[in-house]
Amino acid sequence: MKINELKSNLTSKKKRKRVGRGSGSGTGKTAGRGVKGQKSRSGVAIKGFEGGQMPLHRRLPKRGFNNLFSKKYNVFNLDRIQYFIDKGRIDEKKIINIDALLEAKLIKSERDGLKILARGKLTSKVELEVSGASETAVKLVEKAGGKVIGVKATEPAKKTEPEAKAKKVTKKVKIAEAKEAATVEESSADKASDGEGKADKE
Repeated sequence: MKINELKSNLTSKKKRKRVGRGSGSGTGKTAGRGVKGQKSRSGVAIKGFEGGQMPLHRRLPKRGFNNLFSKKYNVFNLDRIQYFIDKGRIDEKKIINIDALLEAKLIKSERDGLKILARGKLTSKVELEVSGASETAVKLVEKAGGKVIGVKATEPAKKTEPEAKAKKVTKKVKIAEAKEAATVEESSADKASDGEGKADKE
């Protein structure tokens, strides 16, 4: 059998049902919708309506939300970068950025950039141009003699206990000083008003 002789099965392709084309067609007048009622009207969509009881989409619990400002990065750990360097797919002498990874076909799309995480070891001296990186990853890259360009570490610096206590103490001292100043002002104002009253009597 040749390609030009191929035919579909007789029952595989049905004709479209043409409604409202006269009574002889079998679907004239009411066009298969029956007589009157909500479902015969135009502009009625009752999908999901369960006769007034609580519908399924409202009975099921909901959790979380979709963050409009979230970013999706191409995430690479240090051990993965080192693996591709060893395999010769990444040139450690050049800057490793999103374009280099696309050229090496290690990622399919740019997304919101490249993010580096700290799993594994990095022995090569590399220069990374990234959109995000963990604080530990930056330290490990710098320890190996490389550097990270274009990002601040994403892990916030933790305050030590002495610093936190010192801040609390200074805050308390400031509050006490403000209270003392307020009381001094009140007493001086009272004295001034007493002096004025005596002068008026004389």
